[in-house]
Amino acid sequence: MSTLPKTAETDEQLRSAMVDALRADGTIRTDRVADALLVVPRHVFAPEVSLTEAYEPVRALVTKRDGHGLAVSSVSAAQIQALMLEQADVQPGMRVEEIGSGGYNAALLAELVGPEGEVTTVDIDPFVTDRAARFLYEAGYSRVKVVLADGSEPVDGGPFDRVVVTVGAWDLPPAWTDGLAEGGTITVPLRMRGLTRSISFRRDGDRLVSVSAEVCGFVRMQGTGAHDEHLVLPRGTKEVGLRFDELDRPDTSRLAGVLETPRAERWTQVTVGNQEPFDSLYLWLACSLPGFGLISVDPESDTRTVAPANRMACPLVVDGDSLAYLALRKISNGPATFEFGAHGFGPDRGRLADLIAEQVGVWTREHRTGSGPTFTAHPAGTPDDQLPDGPVIDKRHVRLTISWP
Repeated sequence: MSTLPKTAETDEQLRSAMVDALRADGTIRTDRVADALLVVPRHVFAPEVSLTEAYEPVRALVTKRDGHGLAVSSVSAAQIQALMLEQADVQPGMRVEEIGSGGYNAALLAELVGPEGEVTTVDIDPFVTDRAARFLYEAGYSRVKVVLADGSEPVDGGPFDRVVVTVGAWDLPPAWTDGLAEGGTITVPLRMRGLTRSISFRRDGDRLVSVSAEVCGFVRMQGTGAHDEHLVLPRGTKEVGLRFDELDRPDTSRLAGVLETPRAERWTQVTVGNQEPFDSLYLWLACSLPGFGLISVDPESDTRTVAPANRMACPLVVDGDSLAYLALRKISNGPATFEFGAHGFGPDRGRLADLIAEQVGVWTREHRTGSGPTFTAHPAGTPDDQLPDGPVIDKRHVRLTISWP
């Protein structure tokens, strides 16, 4: 338990209010996770911000940026940390490895494993590990082992009952599975065709099978586990970008000028309310559309006819000299209601827009209210006939199967 002396009453009130908010929105489901969040002084691990900012439930606290101003290290939002701790189901006495350090989450893990358990937190950046070690000591968690190393490589201290990855990963390195006890779990924000889900996998021999999956976003992994998306600028400027995340991606060499061609529109009569989530639609389209990618539009630009459903990252399909993306239009104000559709460009615009519209229909009939897919990771090289049914995404180290019910 923490040995930090009691802080001012306002600190305790802020922690309590943060936990109350996370209970209310359903993120915190167990008393054990709530108790850990109530005890660990989050503000100690982010001295650059005010007390109020430190305890805002959905605020990530950036601790380091690269030369372009992009965050490369942060104390993740308490909402995301609580969500992943609930997924990981860490129990007293367990041995836990954390990949990606900041100190705060390691302290939460130390509370959950108790004095009989062990926590090892690993990061590739000495700036991060130095901060983590210093703040863990200040907060009373010096028994957490802080290791400067590439988190994709083996780490002493295993086998681990739990591996908790707190950086965005594109692959599942063998060291994670090899260092995991049989029946243990890896909880990891995994990127699949540009979409990230926090997936908790249970080890079953040399394969990993998901037991839960949640939408999330994280700072990306560095070191040998780093993987950059392939970016295409069809207008030659950054106002519109097409992103492809996997090793197998479509030929985009003939897309110059495609967005200046006439636009085809297809509408589906499938509707969604203003506050209704539809994240499973994006994942379904990623599984069902050949030539899948994501289109992004600069929010400061007037892109005229290019109007995807989500300007930050919207499902896209490319085939030769044509493309189409998911679209959304408002059809009612009271309450606000929107209709899904598709916009297509290029000579084959109609067929590609029809393809997206068709899969929106499949999603709403078969998967909109379901439990979502099961994710299974087998070692690279596993023959197709040994994989479960469903689309397969080939990473460097694993073959990931997404099986929809």
